[in-house]
Amino acid sequence: MKQSTSRYFLTAVTAGSALLFSLGLAGCGHKAVPPPPVPAPAAKPTPAPTVTLSADPTSIESGSSSTLTWTSSNAVKVELNGAAVDLNGNQSVSPTQSTDYQVVATGADGQTANDSVRISVTQPPPPPPPPPAVQPAPSFAESVRDAFFDFDKSDIRPDAQQALDTDAAYLKSNPNVDVEVVGHCDARGSAEYNLALGHRRADAVKNYLVSQGVDASRITTESVGKEDPFCTETTSECYQQNRRGHFVRGQ
Repeated sequence: MKQSTSRYFLTAVTAGSALLFSLGLAGCGHKAVPPPPVPAPAAKPTPAPTVTLSADPTSIESGSSSTLTWTSSNAVKVELNGAAVDLNGNQSVSPTQSTDYQVVATGADGQTANDSVRISVTQPPPPPPPPPAVQPAPSFAESVRDAFFDFDKSDIRPDAQQALDTDAAYLKSNPNVDVEVVGHCDARGSAEYNLALGHRRADAVKNYLVSQGVDASRITTESVGKEDPFCTETTSECYQQNRRGHFVRGQ
């Protein structure tokens, strides 16, 4: 019995020693595996840029100006129609025709944002034409025509009527003008006869003007007969020049 127990104990010790020796050899031959690294936290995404563009006013007349205003965020560069500008700012522009303006904002990572505005340009209305030049009123001498008579007559003939119609129109358009009608005769006949004939001719002219609406109080008459002639030659043409009712502007 004692021999069996001793043998059992020796066997157990031997087995334990072998196990410990085996474990020792295993520990000397392999290193321990380190734990996996802890992953770094993910980087936050770069915020995208934004930009806005406005114009005040958006419609102008040619030659006028408008103000462009832009505002950006998260941008490192801003360009207006291809030209670099401040990240935020304004600019006065004077386009001569309708124009589109575009602003582009670029972020740190290259992302872009854009906005645009259109300024409409209208042409101003043409200037009004200059007022017509004021023509000076025709003078009395330019407007009033004498009435001519046949030999030894005081009747108003057709050509004299046309002249007196023009005279009447002038006098009615110029109510501040008074006239004197002077009767003239040619050199034939006595002075007394021609003086009376000159009166008849002056009165005939006055009566015709009154019949055309001219106030009689604005017309006086006189006769010089054959005195103070317009022409002194002894020809029929010269005689005709002296047979007239001649107009003189009143004082």
